[in-house]
Amino acid sequence: MSDRGGRGEDEDDEEVKLSIDGCTVKGVTLCSEIFICFIMTSVTEEMEEIGYVMPTDVQRQALPSLLSGRDCILHAQTGSGKTLTYLLLIYSVINTTKSAVQALVVVPTRELGMQVAKVARVLAARPTEIEGEQKLCTIMALLDGGTLRRHKSWLKAEPPMIVVATVASLCQMLERQSIKLETLRVLVVDEVDFIFNSSKQVSSLRKLLTSYSSCNNRQTVFASASIPQHRRFLHDCVQQKWTKSDVVHIHVSPVEPMPSRLHHRFIVCRNKQRHQTLLSLIQSDAPESGIIFVGEQSEKSKRAGNAPSTSLLIDFLKTSYQGSLDILLLEEDMNFNSRAVSLLEVRKGGGYLLVATDIAARGVDLPEMSHIYNFDLPRTAIDYLHRAGRTCRKPFSDMKCTVTSIIVPEERFVLQKYENELMFNCEELTS
Repeated sequence: MSDRGGRGEDEDDEEVKLSIDGCTVKGVTLCSEIFICFIMTSVTEEMEEIGYVMPTDVQRQALPSLLSGRDCILHAQTGSGKTLTYLLLIYSVINTTKSAVQALVVVPTRELGMQVAKVARVLAARPTEIEGEQKLCTIMALLDGGTLRRHKSWLKAEPPMIVVATVASLCQMLERQSIKLETLRVLVVDEVDFIFNSSKQVSSLRKLLTSYSSCNNRQTVFASASIPQHRRFLHDCVQQKWTKSDVVHIHVSPVEPMPSRLHHRFIVCRNKQRHQTLLSLIQSDAPESGIIFVGEQSEKSKRAGNAPSTSLLIDFLKTSYQGSLDILLLEEDMNFNSRAVSLLEVRKGGGYLLVATDIAARGVDLPEMSHIYNFDLPRTAIDYLHRAGRTCRKPFSDMKCTVTSIIVPEERFVLQKYENELMFNCEELTS
């Protein structure tokens, strides 16, 4: 794609000016609403294909800062359009005449990486005319479970312009010196809170932010629906030199009402009754397909050698559930092949019950799902929103979905807090 936003590769390039009443940003006169529509119109067909027609709030508020070259923290809820926001930035600075890695998007899971790469490829589908030739913007998905040998050959022959990578796969390629980031112009870290909360990924991410390509030579974007203690995070970004000192925090619609297609319920039981209560709910609900969220196993529990809750629940359902739905597992510690098999079974169609942890389910959209069960109550309201966000996301689905939380008596006030914060009503079920 051609450069957009008036930022050429060479400083001596003629300034681009738009005759629109607004503010001037690096040679580009823009009004946030009109100019963003101008940017988005150039990829109208591609954007309609992925379900976007008009700019969202996060795009309206963030793109003026991003297109001016500012580092940004994009803080907006699931489904708000953050992915397209940073991809529009990337396509505004990519120089398709240069075969070098110019943009890097770091993601916590393979599934999220696949989604980001898919949207990036849709936007890049229209070739750009350069000196009589058609030039495509090349995109590499460097994700867990991929064929790194093939990627290594590709990187050596002609480096891609955009790389979407999980932390582990990227680190492997950096250690082997197969990928070079000296030409990096944009670094995006998506779901940054999950990566910083992952003991496996955080040290590698910190090294990436400080060791490869100085923050002064690149534009850095952090994106997430939930950034706990965001003021502290903003301070750390500047202090640790992960971003420039003028980094801007774009916090858009921190809370919006839940989709009306979601019906929320809860049932109170004793802790020892959770398994049986869940089984009774599944049998009475007769879901078409569903996902059961289980809390992450604590480090203390791991050190004690205890089996994770996901394994215990899977074993219980496989011996006690008599229905026709397939029982599948999706958790962070699964190897690539096991994760791929579970998701392949889900995407084949037909009924399923997917037992998953929050981290494993991040980046997985399941629009055909009719029921969500919180076997363990999510830790925060944003986590509740993330779980509910696995389905009922426009433009993918109009089907109604039920979210049911299984809680012990002392958790009732926590669920009420989520109701108030996310503005939804929860119906109580009697056992």
